[in-house]
Amino acid sequence: MGNRLSKIYTRTGDDGTSALADGKRIDKNSIIFGVMGEIDELNSHIGMAKSLFDDIANFSEESLNKTDFSESLSIIQHLLFNMGGEIAMLNNKEPYSAIEQLHIDWLEQKIDSMNSILPALKDFILPSGSIAVSQLHITRSICRRCERNFCTLQNQHSSINPISAKFLNRLSDFLFVAARFVAKAQQQNEVLWNKEVLKPFA
Repeated sequence: MGNRLSKIYTRTGDDGTSALADGKRIDKNSIIFGVMGEIDELNSHIGMAKSLFDDIANFSEESLNKTDFSESLSIIQHLLFNMGGEIAMLNNKEPYSAIEQLHIDWLEQKIDSMNSILPALKDFILPSGSIAVSQLHITRSICRRCERNFCTLQNQHSSINPISAKFLNRLSDFLFVAARFVAKAQQQNEVLWNKEVLKPFA
């Protein structure tokens, strides 16, 4: 790996193309690179969320293990990197699958663990709160966009791993619950959606 990354710029992409894992060069505006870029963007925002979360000092005692949550975000980053690898190898003779059902099962366990200490959600909440909570909501919305475009790619390439689409769907659920979990751990009140917010001023 060291030799491969010994030189960062190659100039080979100056013509508006980039290479997939099999060496085939395609236009950079291809949906393949679009989805890979969005997975990278999602991964970067999870990294930011992890950094903000790790800096939280006012954590309530009833919250789940702080180290466990931080490690979960790190594991998700690795899995998203694997997903990018799947897409980079779409044109290979033998499709590469790195995301498995066990990864979805793991996410669901994490969701259930966090959700078990949260109050029942009786209304929509606004994507707001502390910087860490807001960052998790931003990350969730990026994950939804990534999932939508992944489905478009899936319609064009039947060889893509269908479990990866399910993983993105479950990941957005994880990030929503994670935002609520962190808000509770920081003892913040959630802001409920008020559909009649302007009526008092009418």
